[in-house]
Amino acid sequence: MKIAVPSREGQIDQHFGHCQEFLVFTAHDNQLTQDPAIPSSDSCGCKSGIAGVLAQAGVTHLVAGNMGEGALKVLQDHGITVVRGASGRSREAVEEFVAGRFHDSGELCSSHHDSCSNH
Repeated sequence: MKIAVPSREGQIDQHFGHCQEFLVFTAHDNQLTQDPAIPSSDSCGCKSGIAGVLAQAGVTHLVAGNMGEGALKVLQDHGITVVRGASGRSREAVEEFVAGRFHDSGELCSSHHDSCSNH
């Protein structure tokens, strides 16, 4: 399983579309390794093409703080399972997710809807 995390200075960025980078981890046989980071785009997360970039890199899951409905749909359309509600250090959140101790909050960022039209 390959997991991406929208991050800023090693912390989960609470706004998916404005993160500094996507830290990427591979989980295999209870081992977690960090892959090269994927730079973020300067544009709105749902329209930037980042979902395709993540999918092409083999990302199957995204552990995030929160995001708008448009970003969620685009990621899911690319076969990426989104797990929202994470906070703190990126690696620790991924460790919690891989261990089965963290699940999707089911919440959407409603304020994002106003800042990126046509969701």
